Amino acid sequence: MLNYIVTFFILAVIAAIFGFGGLAADFAGIAKFLALIFVVLFVASLVYSLLTGRRANPPL
Repeated sequence: MLNYIVTFFILAVIAAIFGFGGLAADFAGIAKFLALIFVVLFVASLVYSLLTGRRANPPL
């Protein structure tokens, strides 16, 4: 998910350099939304691991 955030941020910067203000704002908005989702999921995972005392291991 962090890869998507960085990708949309870079796209926003490139679009802003070339003068596409609306497109840059859209890319920045998407990156901001993904960052918010990432933080929420990270905090939920942290609280889960603190309350249960075990880690959430995703399947490989």
